[in-house]
Amino acid sequence: MNASVSLLRASISLKWSSNSLIRASDSLINASEHVLDASDSQSHSSDNMTSTSEGYNHNYKKDFISYKIFVLCNMKVLQFPLARITIAFITGILSAYSLKPSLSIVFIFICITILIFTGTYYSSRRDKKFQLYFGLAVYLLAFSIGATTQSVHTNSNQQSNYIHYKNIFDKNHTFTLTLREKLKNTAFNERYTAQLNSIDNEKTSGSILLNIRKDSLSHHFIIGNQLKINALLNRNTAQKNPNQFDYSKYLENKQIYAQLYADANEIQIGSIIEKDIWYYTAAFRSRIIQNLEKSHFQTKELNVAIALIMGQQQDIDPEITKDYQYAGAVHILSVSGLHIGFILLFVTLLLKPFPNTKKGLFIKLLIILLSLWLFGVLAGLAPSVVRSVTMFSFVAIGQHLKRSTNIYHTLLVSVLLILLFQPSFLFDVGFQLSYTALFFIIWLQPLFANLWKPKNKIVSYFWDILTVSFAAQIGTLPLSIYYFHQFPGLFFVTNLIVIPFLGFIMSLGVVVMLLAACSWVPYYPAKTLELSIYYLDRIISFIASLEQFIVRDIPLNTSILISGYLAIITLIIAFEHKNTKSIFGVLTAVVLLQLSCITTKWEIQNQAEFIVLNTSKKTQLIERNGSIANVYANDSISGNIRNNAVLSSYLTANFSSLNQQSKLKNVFFFKGNKILLIDSSMVYPRTIHPDVVVLTQSPKLNLDRLITVLNPKIIVADASNYKSVQKRWAVSCKQQKIPFHSTNEKGFFQIN
Repeated sequence: MNASVSLLRASISLKWSSNSLIRASDSLINASEHVLDASDSQSHSSDNMTSTSEGYNHNYKKDFISYKIFVLCNMKVLQFPLARITIAFITGILSAYSLKPSLSIVFIFICITILIFTGTYYSSRRDKKFQLYFGLAVYLLAFSIGATTQSVHTNSNQQSNYIHYKNIFDKNHTFTLTLREKLKNTAFNERYTAQLNSIDNEKTSGSILLNIRKDSLSHHFIIGNQLKINALLNRNTAQKNPNQFDYSKYLENKQIYAQLYADANEIQIGSIIEKDIWYYTAAFRSRIIQNLEKSHFQTKELNVAIALIMGQQQDIDPEITKDYQYAGAVHILSVSGLHIGFILLFVTLLLKPFPNTKKGLFIKLLIILLSLWLFGVLAGLAPSVVRSVTMFSFVAIGQHLKRSTNIYHTLLVSVLLILLFQPSFLFDVGFQLSYTALFFIIWLQPLFANLWKPKNKIVSYFWDILTVSFAAQIGTLPLSIYYFHQFPGLFFVTNLIVIPFLGFIMSLGVVVMLLAACSWVPYYPAKTLELSIYYLDRIISFIASLEQFIVRDIPLNTSILISGYLAIITLIIAFEHKNTKSIFGVLTAVVLLQLSCITTKWEIQNQAEFIVLNTSKKTQLIERNGSIANVYANDSISGNIRNNAVLSSYLTANFSSLNQQSKLKNVFFFKGNKILLIDSSMVYPRTIHPDVVVLTQSPKLNLDRLITVLNPKIIVADASNYKSVQKRWAVSCKQQKIPFHSTNEKGFFQIN
C-alpha cells in the first residue's frame, strides 16, 4: 500500500533539477515525467504515495504534460493487444504454479501451441477469415510460454536440486555451500541465504536458509565464504496455527525449500572465497558501513540511513520499523524507484559533456543502463529494485531513441520482462502492490488533479502530493487490507510532513555514502545527515503514536477483494464518463460486492469448529460457532487481543469476535464429540469415555493403561508438553494403533 510516496520524492528531486533532461528530448518530457514518477510509485509498493508536477520553467510545458497524461489515462488498457498477451502470460504462470505439471508435459504443450501458432499464422496470411484463429493462437502461445517459464524457473523441477537427493531429510549429510546474502537476524540465529554446491561430495544445486546460532559465534562470516557443514537438513515447516502467515510458502516462492542449523564451531570455512558480483557488492556495502561507524555515526541513525540509501534493513531497530509501519511510511526503508530515479538523473547530468553524436549518445545509454543495474545489484536486486530499474531502463532507452513512450506499453513490457526472467515475483506482495499503485496513479491521479488547479506553486505542490497519494491509496487499499488487515489513517499527513524532508535526506545521504566508499567521511555533511535522520525518526514516531488513527484487524477475503476492486474500477469509470452505461456498471458492481459480503456472512454463520492451538508452553483452545468465539486457556489472555498474534489473526481471518475467555476445564462437548483434557494435575472424571483426549502440561501417566481404560479415537498433545514425553506417547499410540496428533509436528488440531 501507499506505494506512491516514492513517486513524489523522485518527482521533487527530478523536477527541481530536470532542465537538462527536458532539453534532452520530447521523449523525456513524456516518459521521464510520467514514467519516472509512476515508476517510483510502483517501487515502494507497500505504503503511502505522493507526487508533484512543478519544476518546469514554462507553464505550457506543464500543461502539455498534464494533458498527455490525461489522454493516456483515458485509453482503455485492454484494447492494447499487449495487455491481453500479458494477461494470458500471467494466467499461464498461475496455472503452472497451481497444477505443478512435469517439465515433459509443459514442453509437449508449448510445442503443440507453437505448431498451432505457425499454422494459423500462414493460414491468416492466405485467408483473412483465419485471423481470429491466429489471434487466439497468439494468446494460447503466451499462456504456454507463461506456464513454461514458471516450470523452468521452479528449482524443484531440476534433477540436480537437493530435494531429489536420497534421504536428504532423514539423516546428517556433509554440505558444502557458498554464502549469498545476509538476512535479518532472529533472537537466536544469524541468518544467511546460501547456494549448495555439493552433498557428501556429490555435486548438487539449490538455495537454502542457513541459521548459525548466535551464542556459538566466534568469528565473522562474509558473503562469498565457502562453508562445509555436517548437519541435518530440515524441511520448511508449514504454519502451525490457523490463518497465520505461511512462512514456508513464502520461502518456497523464493526457491528455498529447506533450512540448515549449525553452531559456528561445527563449520569449516574454505580457504577460497568465491568473488562474484555478490561478494563485491557486499564488500562495497560493508566498506561504507565500516567507514561511517568509524566516524562515530550513531548506530540507530546509521541503520536507518543504510536502509534508506541501500535498502539493507537487517540491523534496523524493530521498534523503528513498527513506527514506520504505523505511520504509513515503511516503504521509505526500501531501495526502489526514488533511488533509481536519482541515479538516472545524476548519471545523465554527469554525462552531459559527452558529444551528442550517434556514437556518443550510444555510449551514454550504455553507461546509464550499466549504472542503473549496478546500483540495483548493490541494493540486493529485491523485487522493488528490479521493477524500478526495468522501468527506468525503458525511460533511458526512450530518451536515447527520442520517441514518445506510451506509459501503458512501458508498464506492460516491464511486467513481461520481469516475469519472463523471474516469474516468482508475481507472488511477491510488493510486486502486486507496486503495479496496482502505479496503474491507479496514471489512471486516477489526473482526474483528481483536474478537480482543482491552484495557481500558487506551494499550494499546487502539496495538492499534487495529496492527489497522487490518494490515487495510489485507493488503488492499493483492498489488496493492502487483504494482506495486512490494517490501514494507517494518517498516511496523507505522513506524506505532507515527511516527503519534503526526505528529499533532502536522500540527496545528502547518497553523497555521504559515495564519499564513505572512498574512505572519506566529511564531518559536517555526515553530522547533518545523522541529525536529519534523528528528527525524521522523531516525526515518524510521533505520528505512529497516534494509534487511534490506525485501523487494525480488518477482515477481508478473496471474493470481497475481487468485488471490491470491481466496485472501485466502475466508480472511477463512472466519475470519468458520467453516462448511463457507467452508472449501471457501478450498480452491478455494488450488488456483487453486497452479495460477496452476504455470502461470506452466511458461510461464517454456518461454520463451527473446535481447535487446539500450537502455543509454546501454553494451552489455548478455541471453540467457535459462527462469528462468536470462546477461548479457553491456562493463563490470562490480555484484554488487548492484538497482543495475542495467534488469536488475533484467527479472529480476523474468520470475521469473528471474542465472546469470552475462560479457564481450562476437563470436559468439552462439541458436535457430538466428547473431549477430555488431562493436565499435570491428573484430575479428570474416570467414568467418561471420550472421543478425543488432549494432553497438556506433560502429565505423568501411563498412556497404554489410559488408552485401554478410556479407549479414545485419537490422542492430541499440544506444545505445552515436553518433546521427549511426546515421543514416548507417539510410540505408545503406534503400538495401540491409536492416531496421535502432536501440534509441535503437525500443527493445530481441528474438529469441524
